[in-house]
Amino acid sequence: MMQDRESILLRLLARCVAALVSAAIVAVSTFGADCVAAERPNVLWITSEDHGPQMGCYGDAFAMTPNVDRLAAKGLRYTRCWSNAPVCAPARTTLVSGMYASSTGSEHMRSMVPLPRGVKLFPELLREAGYYTTNNAKEDYNLAKTGREWDESSGKAHYRNRKPGQPFFAVFNSMKSHESQIRKRPHKAIHDPAKVRVPAYHPDTPEVRQDWAQYYDQVTAADADAGRVLKQLADDGLAGDTIVFYFGDHGSGMPRSKRSACNSGLHVPLVIHIPEKFKRLAPSDYRPGGTTDRLVSFVDFAPTVLSLAGIKPPEWMQGHAFLGPYAAEPQPFAFGFRGRMDERIDLVRSATDGRFVYVRNYMPHKLPGQHVAYMFETPTTRVWKRLFDEGKLTAEQAAFWEPRAAEELYDLQVDPDEVRNLASRPEHRAMLLKLRKAQRELAARILDVGLLPEGEAYSRAAGGSPYDLARGDGAAKRFPFSRIAAAAEAASLDDGGDVPALEKFFADEDAAVRYWGAMGVLIRGKSAVAKSGKLLDVGLADPSPCVRVAAAEPLGRYGDEQQRAAALKALAELAPIDKNDVFTSVSALNALDALGANAAPIAEEIARFPRSGKYPHARYNSYVPRLLQDIQPLGDQK
Repeated sequence: MMQDRESILLRLLARCVAALVSAAIVAVSTFGADCVAAERPNVLWITSEDHGPQMGCYGDAFAMTPNVDRLAAKGLRYTRCWSNAPVCAPARTTLVSGMYASSTGSEHMRSMVPLPRGVKLFPELLREAGYYTTNNAKEDYNLAKTGREWDESSGKAHYRNRKPGQPFFAVFNSMKSHESQIRKRPHKAIHDPAKVRVPAYHPDTPEVRQDWAQYYDQVTAADADAGRVLKQLADDGLAGDTIVFYFGDHGSGMPRSKRSACNSGLHVPLVIHIPEKFKRLAPSDYRPGGTTDRLVSFVDFAPTVLSLAGIKPPEWMQGHAFLGPYAAEPQPFAFGFRGRMDERIDLVRSATDGRFVYVRNYMPHKLPGQHVAYMFETPTTRVWKRLFDEGKLTAEQAAFWEPRAAEELYDLQVDPDEVRNLASRPEHRAMLLKLRKAQRELAARILDVGLLPEGEAYSRAAGGSPYDLARGDGAAKRFPFSRIAAAAEAASLDDGGDVPALEKFFADEDAAVRYWGAMGVLIRGKSAVAKSGKLLDVGLADPSPCVRVAAAEPLGRYGDEQQRAAALKALAELAPIDKNDVFTSVSALNALDALGANAAPIAEEIARFPRSGKYPHARYNSYVPRLLQDIQPLGDQK
């Protein structure tokens, strides 16, 4: 009996010891996991809409931005950060992918294209590494998601909902400085319009001063939002464990900033604070209150956050990490791009070395101030255009409403408003060639599918990614980049050759090369149409809709009576959205708008065009109705 009791007691004691050991192991494991998690920084992004470097910490004495100024006083301020795109959707697409939107086919405003095969948006890679990822609240990507990027993406998303000890990546976005808030009336003023600095490209009118002053008011409101997020972080006791980024998503919402692929549209504030605990992840020039002139851009942000988390950026990312163990060497250039802006088609590329800005206009016949309906809701835009029509602007102010040079070059050191084009100056020829070469080399390296008309990229991809279209087996046939790029360069560049040099493009087997042949004639105007009219006549029967539109516009604008009639017939067939895809319809309606009074013979037919049709995604739904509204009445030119 005594032995049985002893045996029972021994078994109970063994169980107790086992339980204690198990608990100790769990405790040690949990403590170890927390220690590992603690070694990885939290990363917090605080972003604001349509917001350039008009802040106190950037030397703007008119601005009132105390919260970000305090962050800059203990962090590092980047003086040369570009957003890559001058409008939110393609800029944010570049941010979240680490790839140029001009490479993935997602450069066009509010488009939607598939992700390239094997590619993941970087928050998904963070989640796979154990991070809790939240987005509060704007996404606005032009790339389709996998649905695995965020633990939560909504107005309620917050890092506070993570598991204990789990590192987080969190985004908080302020809409306070968005373009729509600049023109919101009534408005209680904070900044005095009389004290606004009006840039050289804007006319000095009460409306312009009011919009600029209100912009500064809204920047102050966005700064207050940043202050609230920073206070939450401090109150939660996480400031010492969190690397903080503050930046705007592109330049100001004022016209000639937003949507313009020059410095005024691409230069954004970027302030980064790295707490002492993670100083090993800081760059060599990091110091509290310091500045760096290192060139960085949005394509670099995804690899940088992955590097901070100890994750090697994947090969598909085209940006370069500038923080953490996988930081790359500083890059010599930053790049920008502009594609379709809502209902208006365009193709612009830009490059900077930090001082000089090079702008390459592949459609120089199009105005910088194309009639984008949303932009015209801003009072500045309307009064600016009215004064142009009345002939009351300086040359610097009028340039926004006139055809562009194919190449522009600006020296920010002496011309921060970018109003004196140096591209034709012999003394700046070397710099022009340097930046032109950099821009072309990037296009070749990333296989810039933006050189394809948007409809061609969509149809050739056949439901897949335009990025994949340009790569893999058969890519040389599907997307002969060298031939297309050569045609685009020759068609649009002032010294790219005369009309006979363009005629060979009309016989190419690739529709995009033929398209650029027709565009080259359009860009050169009436005299070129007189020389190449027969080639354009053939272009009206081309199997590709984009070539037919490109041939119809110069014939409709500059051809003889018979050619104009044929062009109108072609455009009348291509424009209705119930009979064509949205890309063809938008292109044809843009061409009809450019014809102005020459389109009057089919005005009644245009008025009957349907507003709705089959769209590949709801993001495209508003463009045809906007264009149809805009071109009525015909002959009333904007």
